[in-house]
Amino acid sequence: MDSSVYVRERGSLRRMTLSWHNQSIILAQPKPATSCRRTNPLVLRKEHFIFTYNEEGSLRYTTKSLFDITLLFVANNIQHVDSLVGFPEQIGDKLFAAAEENRVFLNPDVSPKALKLFTDAYGENVLGSLCLRNRFPLLHERIDEIKMFHSLKSLDLFGCRLGDYHEIFQHLTSTPLANLIQLFLGGNHLSDVALQRLTLPLRMMQKKLDCLQLLDISYNPISERALRYLKCFPKLLKLDASATNMKLDAGLRTTVWNLLGLIHSDRPLETFDHSGCKTEGWAEQVVNQWETSGLQVPKQKRVEELRASALGFFGRQRFIRDAMNTAPLTGEQLTESNAEKLHFCKPVTNDFTKETPVPSARNHQVPSSCCNVNKRKGKSSKDGTSHHSPPSKRSISSGFTEEDLDLLSSY
Repeated sequence: MDSSVYVRERGSLRRMTLSWHNQSIILAQPKPATSCRRTNPLVLRKEHFIFTYNEEGSLRYTTKSLFDITLLFVANNIQHVDSLVGFPEQIGDKLFAAAEENRVFLNPDVSPKALKLFTDAYGENVLGSLCLRNRFPLLHERIDEIKMFHSLKSLDLFGCRLGDYHEIFQHLTSTPLANLIQLFLGGNHLSDVALQRLTLPLRMMQKKLDCLQLLDISYNPISERALRYLKCFPKLLKLDASATNMKLDAGLRTTVWNLLGLIHSDRPLETFDHSGCKTEGWAEQVVNQWETSGLQVPKQKRVEELRASALGFFGRQRFIRDAMNTAPLTGEQLTESNAEKLHFCKPVTNDFTKETPVPSARNHQVPSSCCNVNKRKGKSSKDGTSHHSPPSKRSISSGFTEEDLDLLSSY
């Protein structure tokens, strides 16, 4: 009766055949290297060794530990892993680093599933802050992967040419980003329609983003009327509306105070200078890999592909052409617009009540749907009877405007 035992000796794997009849041991050499590396486990792999040079300049190699070899195998086959929930954070960090080193996240077929796998298990450790300021090609090329970062606390999309109909809007107000604290949407050619579409799911489901504290909508053609859509952000502490269609006057101060409870800041807020916004987390280098690999594609070809993709997806050719052909805002352009900063913030209770009285609503009517309550319910006459206006063709639900219903019917 014969049996085989595999032994590693001096870096070589040998098969030892044990013969129980004559108690002899026969050493069998491994199969020749012409066999398939993927199917023959006995063939040594180069990545299983660490090559170094000694003081004399001679090449030396040592074998990696079984843990490192296993880690490398799992990283290269991460798409077949069902879940990492419950694995220690140290193991997750090493596994993510191994997958990044082997450029696993550059594969568009594997990357979204792999990122979701890590994000579900380790949350904001994977990525807690993402800065895509003026990096619109990266956003459009890696939109599927970016949606997998479910634990972001800060997201900077300044100058990403979103327009009013970008698919990212639905993701920004979804449950995975419920913990988002800072959101920068400046310089994206957004109109009132964009804020309406952004907040419509929240208002329709009567939900609120309770964590959002900072919002940047500067350098967009947004009017004062669109501020009513921001009421679904109850914890909003700071708002940047600079370089919009809004003008700082008593009416704007009243509107912002009545709708959002914010006052105008006499000094520019440092949080809106983007100096503290950066990409932080395990996936920081992954984002850099995406951008580097994207730059290797010929520029003209890549821009044409982005344009064709955008035109095909949105179906709004004129609007998308205008957005794609518009250059992002440069530092000089931002400096020139520093004359008037529309920065709003929560007042300090003591200082605000003493120095700045709350604007009276009688001097300015807030352009909000709540102002039409009397019109819908009917005004009482002197004799005590109420004269209701004739019923509308469409019944307006609580909290919805005619524009919202038009938007819902367009889907």
